[in-house]
This record gives sequence, C-alpha cells and structure tokens, in this order.
Amino acid sequence: MNNLQETESMVTGERMGEEKRAAVPTAATAASVQPLTRWTALLFAAACGLAVANVYYAQPLLDSLAAQFGISHSSVGVVITVTQICYAIGLILLVPLGDLLNRRRLIPGMMLISVAALVVVGTAANRGILLGGMAVIGLLAVVTQVLVAYAATLAAPESRGRVVGVVTSGVVIGILLARTFAGLLTDAAGWRSVYLASAGLMLIVACILLKVLPGKDPEKTSLKYPQLLRSVLGLFVQERILRVRAMLALLIFMAFSILWTSLVLPLSSPPLSLSHSAIGAFGLAGAAGAVAATRAGRLADRGMGQRTTGVALALLLVSWLPIRYTEHSLLSLILGILLLDMAVQAVHVTNQSMILSVRPEARSRLTAAYMTFYSIGSATGSIASTSIYARFGWDGVYMLGAGVSAFALLFWAWTRRNGEKKG
Repeated sequence: MNNLQETESMVTGERMGEEKRAAVPTAATAASVQPLTRWTALLFAAACGLAVANVYYAQPLLDSLAAQFGISHSSVGVVITVTQICYAIGLILLVPLGDLLNRRRLIPGMMLISVAALVVVGTAANRGILLGGMAVIGLLAVVTQVLVAYAATLAAPESRGRVVGVVTSGVVIGILLARTFAGLLTDAAGWRSVYLASAGLMLIVACILLKVLPGKDPEKTSLKYPQLLRSVLGLFVQERILRVRAMLALLIFMAFSILWTSLVLPLSSPPLSLSHSAIGAFGLAGAAGAVAATRAGRLADRGMGQRTTGVALALLLVSWLPIRYTEHSLLSLILGILLLDMAVQAVHVTNQSMILSVRPEARSRLTAAYMTFYSIGSATGSIASTSIYARFGWDGVYMLGAGVSAFALLFWAWTRRNGEKKG
C-alpha cells in the first residue's frame, strides 16, 4: 500500500510541476516545437505501418519457415509467440522512454536496430538465429506507439484527434496488409525477401525521420527510469478515462482478433478453398474500412468522442450479421469486414485522442498502458477464436464475436451513464 501511495504521490508531484512549467511557456520551448504538418503525419503513419507489419509477416509464412528450418508444424507457432511476447515486453519497458529521452534520437535508433534484426532474420542460417531476430523485431516494433504519442505532442490542440487518426491508420493498415505483402513477395522471391525488403524500407524511413523530426523535444519528465515504470500504475489509479478506454480497447481488439485469426479457416476449407493470396486480399477491405474511420479523430476534436464511440460500437455489433454468412457469400463477408474494421478503428482513434489529451507530460506512458490492454485483447481473441472454431465451427466464432461486441457496447453505455467524460 505504501508503494502505491508513493507512486501516486510521485505522479501527482510530476503533474503539478509540469502544469506550473506549462503555465509559463518560454519562447525557446514555443519555438522548438513546430506543429505537425500533414506530410509529416503521413510519414509517421508510414513508419508505424512498416514497423508493426514486421510482427505479422510470419503468419502466412509458417509453412515456409517450418520447411526451411526443420521445425514441425505443431511447433512452428513459437515464431509468432516469441514475437508477440517481446512486443508486449516492449510496450511495458520501452514505450515509456518517450517521456524520458529525446525522441529524435530514440525513434530512428529503435528503427535502425529493427533494420539489423530484419537482416538477421532474412539471412538466418538456423532456428536459434531466426528466433533471436524475431524476438528483437517484436521488442522494437513498439516504436509505433512512441510515434503515436509523439504525433499527439507535436499536433496543435485543435487538430490532435485528426493527427492521431491519420497516424494510427498506419498501424491498422500495416497489420492488415502485412499478410498480403508477405504472400505476394514470397511467391515472387521467397520468404527471405520479405524481411530484407522490409529492412530496406525501414532504413529509408528512419533516415527521413532523422532529418525531419524536431531537434528539441518538449520538456521531459525528471523521473528516473524505475520511477517512470512505476508511475504507469499511478496513471491507472488516477485517471478513470484511461481505465475505461483501456477496457474498451481490450474488448474491440478481442473482437478484431476473433475475426482475423479464424477467418483463414473457413476460407481455406471446402467449399470455398481459397488460395493464401486470395485470403490475404481480404485485408484490402479491412484497410479501406480503417482509412474510412480516420475522420473519427476530427469528431473527437469537436468534443463528440462519446457519441462517436457509441455509434462505432453499435456498428461493430451489426457487422457480425453479414460476417455470419461468410461460408455462403464472400460479398457479405466483405461488407462485414468493412463495418468491423471501420468501427474498431473509429473507437481506437477516439480512445487515443481522449486519453492523450489528459496528461501532456505523460503521453508515452499513457500509450504504453492503453496498448497493453490492446495486446491482451488481441491475444485473448486469437486463442479463443481458434478453440471455438475447432468445437463449434463458424457459427461459434460469429456468436463469440457478437457477444464480445455486445458487451463492449453495454460497457460503454454503463460508463457513459456514470459520467466518464462528456463528448
């Protein structure tokens, strides 16, 4: 109990100090932080998409990796597991560094280490080197969250939601198109070309970011690194909006993973029996839905975050109706994917816009805390969906996804009624 009180006091003290400094901004600070241009926001989105895609390239390549390194099909899933575990570790240990270190050096530095890890994977001679490289890739992929928090810091207050919407769209598009990119490139030049091509693209973007990012960061926290990590708990204790929005993130990304993890099973089975390239192409529909939802940030800027959340969660629930008929109509599936991904991205953008407006001095830690729940939801949805499909088929998956979506809507309505935050 004393440790928790100490953490709360530490975060409160930091907040008071930051508020005092913010009340009298210096000319140097104002001059050093330039508003984020649209071009730079798109560059941030591209960097986010490239970085997060590195985590997902392996999913359609498991057969190739098993054959290359002599790994049994029952064990090759460890490649995904290692990457995801290290991504979660990175959220906890690395993302908060954005509040402590100069991000002009931190962000390109993380990306350059990722480039090295991608080259290691692309040239791996044995499974030990492969897994080591994948672990580093997962750990450093959290640069996406450092970028999102930094974009919110650089954006003008009246356009913060719009900027967050643009940048986070890169994350979702990267996740959805990673499978398509990996499948096409593997068919053309082998699985190693996927990681080597990604290394080249990451290197180019890292160099561009090094040139365009501001030389000076807004004033950083005075906390030491261990205190910084402990203060994340204090943020959960103090900020109700963080707790509520993190739980919504867990639920919506559980629904997202329930669909996307299990979708390959009915599509690759009779009577559909689609190829991997054809299955990967459904990611294009998901990406279109995610892009359509970027306007949610504009609505959050206008104080309509709560209303946007409610409408999006209702759409998420409705999306499962056409998804239910996946085995009978691919057009119905495409409609469901568009609705689901648009709804998930709209809530995600709104969540981050609302959270990142609360504590300007702690945006990286807020992002780390929020995204930890995102990861828990994604992992839970993936595990649950495949288990349910094995026992109850696609009808079981549909009911699970619809149930989670209904619970998310009810949870939002309950917190709205109890006055989380007007919007």
